[in-house]
Amino acid sequence: MPAKIYYDSDADLGVLKGKKVGIIGFGSQGHAHAQNLHDSGVDVAVGLYPGSSSWAKVEAAGLKVGTVDEVARDSDIIMILVPDQIQKQVYDDHIAPYLETGDTLMFAHGFNIHFNRIVAPEGVDVSMIAPKGPGHLVRRVYQEGFGVPSLVAIEQDASENALATALAYGKGIGASRAGILATTFREETETDLFGEQAILCGGLTAMMKNAFETLVEAGYQPESAYFETFHEVKLIVDLMYEGGMAQMRDSISDTAEYGDYTRGPRVSPPSQKAEMRKILDEIQSGEFAKEWILENQAGQPHFKALRRLNAEHPVEIVGAEVRRMMSWLNKK
Repeated sequence: MPAKIYYDSDADLGVLKGKKVGIIGFGSQGHAHAQNLHDSGVDVAVGLYPGSSSWAKVEAAGLKVGTVDEVARDSDIIMILVPDQIQKQVYDDHIAPYLETGDTLMFAHGFNIHFNRIVAPEGVDVSMIAPKGPGHLVRRVYQEGFGVPSLVAIEQDASENALATALAYGKGIGASRAGILATTFREETETDLFGEQAILCGGLTAMMKNAFETLVEAGYQPESAYFETFHEVKLIVDLMYEGGMAQMRDSISDTAEYGDYTRGPRVSPPSQKAEMRKILDEIQSGEFAKEWILENQAGQPHFKALRRLNAEHPVEIVGAEVRRMMSWLNKK
């Protein structure tokens, strides 16, 4: 069965007419959603904790702002865009008391719904619009007249209109310009966690560090190692982003392409796929979610130690020095 993808013609912004949308949080996704919706003519307000450093930023953007309690109380549609680890506390203390039958509760990632950290009342719609890109990109391409591909999922359809509301929201942030793929909270959550851990963040950074260390330990200049194992990754990824592996391979030398085919599988053997399967099993079983929840309840000691160790890795130190020499990055 082909995937279902929705575009502008499938979404009606009029569904949001007369509705008040509350964006909880003004971080990476929050600022983009709030500003895009506002520019699309939606009645939107941002909910923050008292004293938040983002309060002035929201006001500077010309948006309405209030405490999370105030915004939750006054909104018909509430999009929760605070970090996964604090969503349950924010929901329990500042959102749940104000939910009424007919309201819509929205998410950009399914972690807390899928793992039953948040359970909405029966009369409330629960849906998701998840852009597949960081917030600054969601904002920038919207302003350029385009959109970032997104996912839509419906967990609870109390009103029998949850999909129409979610698609209208997606159109409001520009997602339907690029396409909104229908999925489920389970699929989005498990594939998102797996992608982050196995390749996008975990797998990629681990391989890059190993490659850097291999060259440096063999006596090559750290700066040369950085260029080959870190800097050029973006160039290759950009080519694949634009036209797949075929375009990347069409753009590199025959020597590089032959090395790709013959040596690549040696650093990504079948045993790596078996380990990926274990990672996916941990996600599907809820083992990873439980581990992360307990880590946060303990004050994140292991997480903070890992963050510090990685920040002190030689490739980060060398990379910072090399990037300082790149005038085009300094201008940014």
